[in-house]
Amino acid sequence: MMDTALLNSARALDAKHVVHPHTNLRTQPDKKPLMIMKGDGVFVVDDEGNRYLEAAAGLWCASLGFGNARLAKVAQEMMTEIGYYHIFRGASNTPTAQLSAQLSSIAPEGFNHVLLQCSGSEANDTAIKLVWYYWNAKGQPQRRKLISRDQSYHGTSTITSCLTGKPRFHQGYGLPFDGFLYTAMPYYYRLAKPGETEEEYSSRLAAELEEMIIAEGPETIAAFWAEPVLGSGGAIVPPKGYYEKIQAVLAKYDILLVADEVICGFGRTGNMWGSETYGMKPDMITCAKALSAAMQPISAVLIGDRVYEGMKEQSDRFGSFTHGYTYAGHPVAAAVALETLKIYEEMDVVGHVKSLEPQFLAGFEALKDHPLVGDAGGVGLIGALEIVADKETKAMHDPSLNVMTIFENAAMERGLITRIIVNRVALSPPQIITAAEVEDMFARLRAALDDTLKAIAG
Repeated sequence: MMDTALLNSARALDAKHVVHPHTNLRTQPDKKPLMIMKGDGVFVVDDEGNRYLEAAAGLWCASLGFGNARLAKVAQEMMTEIGYYHIFRGASNTPTAQLSAQLSSIAPEGFNHVLLQCSGSEANDTAIKLVWYYWNAKGQPQRRKLISRDQSYHGTSTITSCLTGKPRFHQGYGLPFDGFLYTAMPYYYRLAKPGETEEEYSSRLAAELEEMIIAEGPETIAAFWAEPVLGSGGAIVPPKGYYEKIQAVLAKYDILLVADEVICGFGRTGNMWGSETYGMKPDMITCAKALSAAMQPISAVLIGDRVYEGMKEQSDRFGSFTHGYTYAGHPVAAAVALETLKIYEEMDVVGHVKSLEPQFLAGFEALKDHPLVGDAGGVGLIGALEIVADKETKAMHDPSLNVMTIFENAAMERGLITRIIVNRVALSPPQIITAAEVEDMFARLRAALDDTLKAIAG
């Protein structure tokens, strides 16, 4: 039995004290928070006993679902054994050493060094510093400019907010700083010209990128940042030939490539890394989220040999590598992450995702006949559909209709939690999901679309 008085107290405390990201801070305290009390595989349960299939894996991160006794035991043992120690000035601990070695072993060839951090934002923030560190080591300090894509997401620290290509993350903060550039997002469904094939569209985006580089001065460009699948931009998969053509431009001007694998890493796209799925050859990889199945705050920068050589040169020059966080390499977080990687190996997470991918993609394909759906698709176990007012013109609904709010409420009523991104509905369920649960997920999704259609029709 849930303690009603305690729950009511928690709601009151929440309204008075909790600052909720991505809410209206004036109106949120008057709203009832979604109090999630329990996790059970791919399901979560709220304070009223409602059970939801959590098809967004929280914030794309709960790869092993919600609640895990095995990981809890590892955390408890490590808390009891040491609790905390740092990795500054040559200190270390066993889980950190083992985790770094394991990450190197599953990383693409040439990634032999790992810098542990505490979040995806921290990993990308650190990678930015390392890009600048590298070019200074090579005697090209003028290479400061960073290119990301429109609607990309790379974090909310001050610097990663600048790298994030979403204007609303800049509003009111005096951001972005100078030197952050944004090229077009690879959004074939909505941004391709009439009659343009995917390959032609990819060629155009590569040409536009090259035009930007030439206009800015190739000697001033440090790196290009890319999520293999544009996650918070709408779970948008790249068109055919995109990364091949983009990388040819980067190679021409000797520009570093950083793959933001915070969402795509650890099997999400049907390979261990989204970079492998799309033939990317990055100089650094940032990862987080599924690294610990979201059970501990931990992230990592996987550093390619080229960049690491520059880091060593700078360390020689200045006497040390002056960077670090108090909780980076935290033994409890590292132990949980290491055990998570063991679970992935035991369950063959890549094989499991690949086995479900045809059913997952078929679920999206089947929804294309729905009157509200203009586009749908994905890769591995990440994808999205786009809700439109007119399939032919791809016109979106009048904002005054609040269609996406109606849909989100309808999905919740059907016991389904999704990720809403403008007019797109993204799915990235925990990677332990079964075939039966995939079928259930899409049945709930279609029912929610039907409910939405009825509501807006009158």
